Amino acid sequence: MNRKYQLIIFDWDGTLMDSTAQIVNCMQLAIKEMGVESRSDDEILNIIGLGLEEAIFSLYPNANKHFINKTAQVYRDFYLFKDKTPSPLFAGVVEMLDELREQNYDLAIATGKSRRGLDKGLDETNLHDYFPITRCADETRSKPDPQMLHEILTDYNSSKKTALMIGDSKYDLQMANNAKMHSMAVTYGVHSLERLLKQQPIAHVDSARNISTQIRTLNEQQ
Repeated sequence: MNRKYQLIIFDWDGTLMDSTAQIVNCMQLAIKEMGVESRSDDEILNIIGLGLEEAIFSLYPNANKHFINKTAQVYRDFYLFKDKTPSPLFAGVVEMLDELREQNYDLAIATGKSRRGLDKGLDETNLHDYFPITRCADETRSKPDPQMLHEILTDYNSSKKTALMIGDSKYDLQMANNAKMHSMAVTYGVHSLERLLKQQPIAHVDSARNISTQIRTLNEQQ
């Protein structure tokens, strides 16, 4: 079957997994342990989607490399081992992925998480088998640089014209724009619809359940 969009690339945090509360909590714990000036929860929400080091630099633009690396290490320790804030999948994610897989779509993940962080999430949710190809910020360049999308396209031997990036942050959509790839916004994550629409996604949905339906609609419009 020839489809307009065959390769569907998902962001992870705020798109498939409802992990924003855990990310904010772990960053607040890391900031407290580092003994530096506090940042609000909203400021931390704003940097979700970037690679960890890039996110810390956005919060502390005058910080040196040692501080950024140490804060990242402290954050990872909380996120991977100490913090127990629940991070469930959004309602309808498994059913939506089942539908896409049954229809033989190619699926991938492009995330600002580290490899250890993504693997932890995939293990906890039993989603490893859905995503043969994944890219993390510590393996390539952070969003909004398009390198991770280019690498996924290469691995799938796919064209950017038949790929669709789905995400909840402006960084996801900026990355797609930088790769000259179409994107779909989800409005239940970290960034507002108004902010997402500035990146000109071709569609937006307000729940994970609606993603597969919207993809089908887009493909019927070809």
